[in-house]
Amino acid sequence: MAESRVNSWTDTAEALGADLHLELAGPGSRRAVLTRALREAVQSGRLAPGTRLPPYRSLAADLRVARNTVADAYAELVAEGWLTARQGSGTRVAERAAPPAPPPRRRPGAAAHPDRPALDLVQGRPDPSAFPRAGWLAAARRALTAAPHDAFGPGDPRGRAELRQALAGYLARVRGVRTCPERIVLCSGAAHALRLLADVVGGRWAVEAYGLPFHRGLLEAGGAATLPLPVDDGGAVVEELAGHSPAPDAVLLTPAHQFPTGGPLLPERRTAVVEWARAAGGLVVEDDYDGEFRYDRQPVGAVQSLSPERVVFLGSVSKSLSPTLRIGWMVLPGHLVDEVVAAKGEREQWSSATEQLTLAEFVVSGAYDRHVRRMRQRYRRRRDQLTATLAEHAPRMRVSGIAAGLHAVLELPPGTERTALKAAAWQGLAVEGLSGYLHPAAAGLRGRRERDGLVVGYATPPESRYGAALQALCRVLPSETPENH
Repeated sequence: MAESRVNSWTDTAEALGADLHLELAGPGSRRAVLTRALREAVQSGRLAPGTRLPPYRSLAADLRVARNTVADAYAELVAEGWLTARQGSGTRVAERAAPPAPPPRRRPGAAAHPDRPALDLVQGRPDPSAFPRAGWLAAARRALTAAPHDAFGPGDPRGRAELRQALAGYLARVRGVRTCPERIVLCSGAAHALRLLADVVGGRWAVEAYGLPFHRGLLEAGGAATLPLPVDDGGAVVEELAGHSPAPDAVLLTPAHQFPTGGPLLPERRTAVVEWARAAGGLVVEDDYDGEFRYDRQPVGAVQSLSPERVVFLGSVSKSLSPTLRIGWMVLPGHLVDEVVAAKGEREQWSSATEQLTLAEFVVSGAYDRHVRRMRQRYRRRRDQLTATLAEHAPRMRVSGIAAGLHAVLELPPGTERTALKAAAWQGLAVEGLSGYLHPAAAGLRGRRERDGLVVGYATPPESRYGAALQALCRVLPSETPENH
């Protein structure tokens, strides 16, 4: 098999530097082989409708064939309708040559219903249209203009000093965190942080009975065993830590806004978990999930402020800006910094130095504060619209948790969650069930009650589709409620 990588250079700016990959193989004359290769490229969709092909002389020179060979191949494909040739426009792939679009993929278990568009209320995704492009671009220009030369070398494995300095001030001011830049290690988000901490701490971790299965999986993949703690309206029942023997090495919590059930960790429990860590020599890992987004009052300060030597504070820009930036941070006790940096490695490949510099400028300039305030207002309106729609169409439905974050949980009568999810699939509505977040070993927990519910992500849909998504949600809700079941 012979392969030819064709580089076409013409006098026109439109085609200058165009590349075309063809596989020339099989029986027949040079013209027949070339015609077959071009036809296959168009039929398969590799050459999209409207694509301009190289002029005869350029393609002939690159293939080392006669110019007439290329002209005859083009002419045959024009006659067949695969190509068009017009004076002054050159030879192009015909519009009607586009391959048929594949049918839309359905989620496993979703019923086919071509008349209804997909509506997305899956949690955990900020509104992508709200990314502050102009502000981010301006910050990037300022940051790169002022960047020292060493910013483009290997750098400090803890992350850029500029961002660690900016975060130390921001977290102290906004979340009450007590730290210094030397105790902040940058990473690519909470998942990366948990991988590193599982490697460093290991052992047994207590986790909230309801939480992200992905995070539990990361800990367990790192060799840590996970032990579920009961969760109620006041967050994790941390008093249960004392009942474990031997004591867990660490406990992972979402104190600002328990994920996904929505309750904040009660003040007495915040104190109790710190006292447990001091007495047992354990570590509290505080995932500040949705910490920036509370709508009914100012966010509660970080648990880390109660005991900086016993609490690791995790944060990221995944919800406030975009998960594609892959920037997060760990605020560490002093004795863990060197171990975490060693686990991270000298050449970690997760966080871009230029994006770290841009975020530092974004924070220091005040643009990050302004963006978070705008998003807080937007997401509060989204949540208010959700509760107003439920009040009108499903007035007995209860929304659990506080007014915070990017999602809400709708409490359902026991045994109705699976039916509601099937109905949602029929409506073309993507939404998740609460039971999917329950720890597999949580069934025997003392005081645990069965909870059916839907986890509704109200930040995800575009504005034009949000109302339709809420209407579809109301259509799938059961008529009875947890109170009257």
